[in-house]
Amino acid sequence: MVERIDKIGYNLGNMKIIVQAVGFKLNKAISDFIDEKMSDLERALGGANSESVEARVEIGKPSGHHKKGDVFYAEVNLKMPGKLLRATSENWDLRLAITEVKDELQRQIRKYKNKMVAKTRRPRKKENEYTY
Repeated sequence: MVERIDKIGYNLGNMKIIVQAVGFKLNKAISDFIDEKMSDLERALGGANSESVEARVEIGKPSGHHKKGDVFYAEVNLKMPGKLLRATSENWDLRLAITEVKDELQRQIRKYKNKMVAKTRRPRKKENEYTY
């Protein structure tokens, strides 16, 4: 069986998106759905960080002999300055798999942003406060 790979790359706002479909043809409806979900991620990142963010989206069908019926997977690697966020999902519906991946990445983005804010809010100790 020859595996079909369909790949497109474009910019959505300030975020670069590369979509790769494995095992089936990427149609306009799925492409628009991915755009909608990735714009949610761009909004979660905020305008300041999204200039140098790249999202690699891979959707497809895993090998046919593992599960019966139509099973789809979605995987997104979100490259940010100094950080790589990754989420995967497998579901019988491609749209549900994409939504699950988006939700997981939003959770990871919130965690990352909270960690960055906490780092900047930590008070610095003065020299005379150190104990030797």
